Amino acid sequence: MDSSSTMLFNHLKTSEPFFLLAGPNVIESEEHVMRMANHIKAITSKLGLQLVFKSSFDKANRTSSKSFRGPGLAEGLKILEKVKVAYDIPIVTDVHESIQCEAVGRVADIIQIPAFLCRQTDLLVAAAKTGKIVNIKKGQFCAPSVMANSAEKIRLAGNENVMVCERGTMFGYNDLIVDPRNFEWMREANCPIVADVTHSLQQPAGRKLEGGGVSSGGLRELIPCIARTAVAVGVDGIFMEVHDDPLRAPVDGPTQWPLRHLEELLEELIAIARVSKGKQSFKIDLTPFRD
Repeated sequence: MDSSSTMLFNHLKTSEPFFLLAGPNVIESEEHVMRMANHIKAITSKLGLQLVFKSSFDKANRTSSKSFRGPGLAEGLKILEKVKVAYDIPIVTDVHESIQCEAVGRVADIIQIPAFLCRQTDLLVAAAKTGKIVNIKKGQFCAPSVMANSAEKIRLAGNENVMVCERGTMFGYNDLIVDPRNFEWMREANCPIVADVTHSLQQPAGRKLEGGGVSSGGLRELIPCIARTAVAVGVDGIFMEVHDDPLRAPVDGPTQWPLRHLEELLEELIAIARVSKGKQSFKIDLTPFRD
């Protein structure tokens, strides 16, 4: 197992009040991703939060074939490595095929498994064998109990550094809901729990495109609502996609949080987390009450 990954994993597990996985949804350009990393790191350093910078090199599961996908594996990893070196921050990015894991593991500190692929054994094993931390997003179609099985696949492949992420549950055809009970129930996986407070507000295939087809819509205005709930319940980490110009973001614009409001929201979340006892189990005494 990668010793540097284990050190980072142990640091994240004990980060208070929570750690943050944040960045733009997809790499739009080297200049943009470097600028975003600079701003986000400045904010998290000021607030004392552990940051893992997130951006994707390829959005392989877009609703529409017309959607922007990113620079691809080789170019994307070069850019992410530059971010890692320039700002001395760990990196998280997602994989879609087993064959990508080895190359991604040479750059990323956390390999993320997309929600649609959370039960794909070969992909999970390939990610695990890199020795890097693996963040598994819960499928929109899955019960929270499934994540214990997915996490166990990582461990059985020889890697103890796994975390699981709630990103909402399908509610009809074009909507997701976040059930706060999942933050508790997913602890059966015996690993850190992350709340994705942006993708969980997607409205899948909810927007018609000019010229035909559909793309995902979203409810950006409810990001603070879900984030407040998550930190009050007591998650270990927050995943949040952030953009400096969300209305022009080529992917998932409706669910990216505006960079200009990031510090303000994080300050509030830190305050909530510090007064909550959500990370501790409530001891319920059912013996008869006596006067």
